[in-house]
Amino acid sequence: MKAELDYGRGPEKTWVYGGLRIRDGQQVTMTAPSRNSAFYQQFLQRIEEANPAGDIYVVTDNLSSHNSLSTRTWLEDHPRIHHVFIPVSACWLNLQEGWWRIFRKVALAGHSFAGPDEITHATELATTQLNARAKPWIWGRPAPPTRHLRRRYVYCL
Repeated sequence: MKAELDYGRGPEKTWVYGGLRIRDGQQVTMTAPSRNSAFYQQFLQRIEEANPAGDIYVVTDNLSSHNSLSTRTWLEDHPRIHHVFIPVSACWLNLQEGWWRIFRKVALAGHSFAGPDEITHATELATTQLNARAKPWIWGRPAPPTRHLRRRYVYCL
């Protein structure tokens, strides 16, 4: 079953690419008119620029643009970036869905966009706002608040 969109994209489709650095909660987003290898590689370039040191592990699904020949060739020239693919038919392992739900609620939910420029603006604004209050990402729901016990009074007669 597919979830219905809770926002309108207008007559021209615009795709939103997004990545989350779990260490500090910073996000990288990008909009594109298509979901193809060229735009995916541009997104990977943005991720690389946002992470100037160390290896980068990109956990991703098995979309054809993520594993195309041109993407694999591009990755050979960028040895810091390593792809980690989630298993086929195991979309529930895609931990980015939790982040995406939060991002979509802040940037897109309840809006009807006239065109790609409005979606790009909403994406940039939401990314800036979420990065301003970013904190390390912890997967799962937070623990329920501890319940304070009420004081019991004993009356002596």
